[in-house]
Amino acid sequence: MEAHNFFLSLFLILIVARFLGEAFARFGVPSVLGELGAGVLLGSSVLGVIQPNEILKILAEIGIILLLFEVGMETDFQRLKNSGTKSFIVAILGVFLPLIFGFLTSYYLFELSFDISLFIGGTITATSIGITLRVLRDIHMEKTNIAQIVIGAAVIDDVIGIILLVFIYDFSISHEANFHHTLSVTGMVLAFLILAPTLAKVLSSLIHKFHGKDLVPGYIPTIIISLILLFAYLSHLVGAPAILGSFAAGIALSRRFFLPFGAFLNTNEKLHLDVKQSMTPIIQIFTPIFFVMVGLSMDLRVIDFTSLSFWIMGTSFILIAFISKFIGALFILQKCFRNNVIIGISMIPRGEVGLIFAEMGRVNEILPNEIYAMLIFVIIITTVIPPFLLKKYFKGECV
Repeated sequence: MEAHNFFLSLFLILIVARFLGEAFARFGVPSVLGELGAGVLLGSSVLGVIQPNEILKILAEIGIILLLFEVGMETDFQRLKNSGTKSFIVAILGVFLPLIFGFLTSYYLFELSFDISLFIGGTITATSIGITLRVLRDIHMEKTNIAQIVIGAAVIDDVIGIILLVFIYDFSISHEANFHHTLSVTGMVLAFLILAPTLAKVLSSLIHKFHGKDLVPGYIPTIIISLILLFAYLSHLVGAPAILGSFAAGIALSRRFFLPFGAFLNTNEKLHLDVKQSMTPIIQIFTPIFFVMVGLSMDLRVIDFTSLSFWIMGTSFILIAFISKFIGALFILQKCFRNNVIIGISMIPRGEVGLIFAEMGRVNEILPNEIYAMLIFVIIITTVIPPFLLKKYFKGECV
């Protein structure tokens, strides 16, 4: 892509995302849907003026890792740790129930092949942590107890999801289970999750040591973004999603993260505020690019809305996608049932994670075009509806 065309594309993405996000917010609709709508409008579904490319994908990746860093920085680590069991239950059931129901429905009800059925099940296990967390932040509910459960569940869901993707991909390509590869990826991911926050905390203490002694402006944003990118890279290096690295960096810079062996490294309050003030404008610029890219990737042209089999299959998997994610939230004890409903809804959005699964299946010729189109439809519905429901139900949250 030539530089001037890229500049025009980026201009359109930022301006249209801002305009539609603001317009949606004024009508009481989550602004993230405006940004997703900007992608659909600018992409091949409607105007076709912007096509996803590698440069935009990289900028979108930066957007999501910055969003997860911000979420990590505002996360109460103690409350997150206390909600660990509940988060684990929600995540485990939220991964394996969609996989099982999706596979069984595909294989036995619609009589699809084993490989296709497995890939459909894998696709609808995904949860888009970015979309849910953006909605929680927009309605100022990211610090509630429910949000801590959702954040924990979403992180665990992401870890299990990437391991599941490795297993399903290996099996679909070689037609045999490669447990050695799957276990090695699992081991590296778990090791990273254990060590990353500790290492990031030590590095944050070094940042604090030199804070205020710099002569050249821009110390905080430069160092913090460097730290985020380093941990995103290390996360990817061990086979985990890059967003987990940025989340670990954010946790380490939060107000309430204590190392078990050294509370003396607790982050300075002034440093925390300086980091937040310096990073917020950068995060606000890059984050919308991610959601626009999700919209750009949703090509409505591949969907045949006139096909009866499409509607039967699509409706079936939409119900499975909603119900199977929702069930996990019913197995944890909450102050009132409304809280269980909110947690269940929070785990439903598929977004970019589901699109990655579906696209991998199409590129490797595992998913036929009609099945791929059906999955795109399911991903769109499960991405668009939950933000509306979240905004509605969070108004009556039990405290």
